[in-house]
Amino acid sequence: MGSELVKPDHLDRRAVVYVRQSTPHQVITNQESLRLQYALSQRARDLGWREADIDVIDSDLGQSGAGAAHRKGFNDLVARVTLGEIGLILSIDVTRLARNCSDWYPLLDVCGHRRCLIADRDGIYDPGTPNGRLLLGLKGTISELELHTIRSRMTTGLLAKAERGELALQLPAGLARDPSGVVTKDPNIEVQQRLLLLFETFLKVRTSAQVMRVLVGRGLALPRHDRHGDLRWQPATVSAVTAILRNPAYAGAFVYGRTWQKPSRVPGERPQKSPRRGKDWRIMVKDKYPAYIDWETFEKIQAMLCDNRAEYQHIKSRGIPRDGAALLHGITYCGECGHKMAVRYKGGSQYVCNHLKIQRGAPECQNLRAAPIDTQVAAAFLEAVAPAEIDALSKARKAHQHSERALRLAEEQQIERLRYQASLAERQFNRADPDNRLVTGELERRWEAALLDLRRAEDGLAQRKSLKSNEPAGVPPDLRAKVVALGNRLPALWNDPATRRDQRKALLRCLIDKVVLRRCERDKATVRIVWRGGATTELVVTLPVNAVTALPRYREMIERICTLANEGRSDDEIALILTTEGHHSPWETDKVIPATVQGIRLKNRIKIQRRQTRWPAIPGNLTVTKLADRMQIPAKWIYVQLRCGRIVTTREHSGRFLFPDSRDALKAVRQLRNHRVEKIDLREHHHEK
Repeated sequence: MGSELVKPDHLDRRAVVYVRQSTPHQVITNQESLRLQYALSQRARDLGWREADIDVIDSDLGQSGAGAAHRKGFNDLVARVTLGEIGLILSIDVTRLARNCSDWYPLLDVCGHRRCLIADRDGIYDPGTPNGRLLLGLKGTISELELHTIRSRMTTGLLAKAERGELALQLPAGLARDPSGVVTKDPNIEVQQRLLLLFETFLKVRTSAQVMRVLVGRGLALPRHDRHGDLRWQPATVSAVTAILRNPAYAGAFVYGRTWQKPSRVPGERPQKSPRRGKDWRIMVKDKYPAYIDWETFEKIQAMLCDNRAEYQHIKSRGIPRDGAALLHGITYCGECGHKMAVRYKGGSQYVCNHLKIQRGAPECQNLRAAPIDTQVAAAFLEAVAPAEIDALSKARKAHQHSERALRLAEEQQIERLRYQASLAERQFNRADPDNRLVTGELERRWEAALLDLRRAEDGLAQRKSLKSNEPAGVPPDLRAKVVALGNRLPALWNDPATRRDQRKALLRCLIDKVVLRRCERDKATVRIVWRGGATTELVVTLPVNAVTALPRYREMIERICTLANEGRSDDEIALILTTEGHHSPWETDKVIPATVQGIRLKNRIKIQRRQTRWPAIPGNLTVTKLADRMQIPAKWIYVQLRCGRIVTTREHSGRFLFPDSRDALKAVRQLRNHRVEKIDLREHHHEK
């Protein structure tokens, strides 16, 4: 059965049968369609091609025809047509070749130029003739329209099902779908308790990294699904913790459209998926899944995660408390322009408003020293929490013990699971044929690995139990008054060197929402503390300056120093008097130091008569310095002998050592110096060998 379009020059070239199905599922289930496509080889033989001249291209099985970028078989076909190797292309339908006109028409152009025929189940077409070009063009247009129609129909049905919350999306670990399609919690109690522990720990420590450290420190793994949907226990990571915290399914909500496809800038690359914000989710249906946390808690967690991001200028977040010297980093705002202030550590901790400088090249709004501001804000915070300190300490202790019990339960559940896995590995080993060493060797290795994991978990739990001390759950009522009488403990804990900086910052953020700073004078700044709830506190903080002339009362201070110096007062006395009168040094915000007084006095060429030595001489006794001068020996040697106990002598309450001014005492010291005696006692004017 031939055709008038098939010419001898077509038969001199090869015939190609193009086979394609859109999805791997169709390749497995639609076997009849696949058989009909392979059967096109018989039609090529009927048209006059020999068996050796017929090729089958089926490397695009499971690939969609919407595009040609990832279809290797189609690209090879076009290349061979361009080289003039092919005389006939056979396909069950033109939709198998392409469902996109941008791929279809270039193929028609190449086939028309190389006089290559195209055949489907309806007939044979010559793309080089107007009629053939018209028919093939119409078939390609209809195929493209059909693709959009199918896609639109499928998308409409999918969205309708999603709006009812009935679309079967992949569930995270901790949720399972039964055969009837109903979503329930995972029946594994350890999985449920581990997820609840993760949420409780985050609400306590407030960062994903801290949750990861707690779980890793206790040797606790997280339940995760692998690519096949099977449950696997994997070590906790920051990304895994964050993925669980951000998943609304744990709050009982069905959400569709959490991501969107970001177009790729590189041609040929697939678009990347980017997450959408919660308010931009396409479809959300609450109370469709069994919840591990309520929706209010989920929103609180999302706000905390967003606040932890250190993108100060873009999303105005506070960032995670870090171990920097600036106590208020992330919560300071400029009182001049209203923008968030940054922290600069070069040259000492400073709060800097450089937003306008970065955006427009304008000068900095203000630059304030951090240390005095931090001190005043910390004092205001401690004063605010003092009335509720005892209750807070009691609640914190109870929360800590609750967290410890939850972690201990998680460790015990993990040990129970590891014990079951070790028992299972033992049973598998015992059931195997002992002569089959290829099997028993692997089963023995798995058994040993399971026992090793179990032993490590048990040893870690036993070690933590031995180190754990029994602490009371709270402050008993009969001891509450006594504790209050002893005074507040929070200031001592705040100033304790063992308390880390990030812990102090986290405490501040529990009550303080933000701090607004504005320089009102050269050495003064107004600090407005905005507390959680909207209440505010106004403070005026004295700031250090870089010179005496920058002080607002510097003329008065200079005149006062000159007057007191002319009266014969010492620098220490002048500094104390000026401090009581309200003056301060440039770099000290609460006092005047003697070095400042000395600098001003010398600049005004005022000299004071130095007083006599600090300690008056005692008749009949020598000091260390006098003894060293008398005997021509180093004073340091005498101090070493006194420290080692080789010289025992009288010592005043002020700490000064006194030696008898006698010939016997000097002789004893010289004998000790010449190593003739090992020890001398000058308290009773004698020495002993």
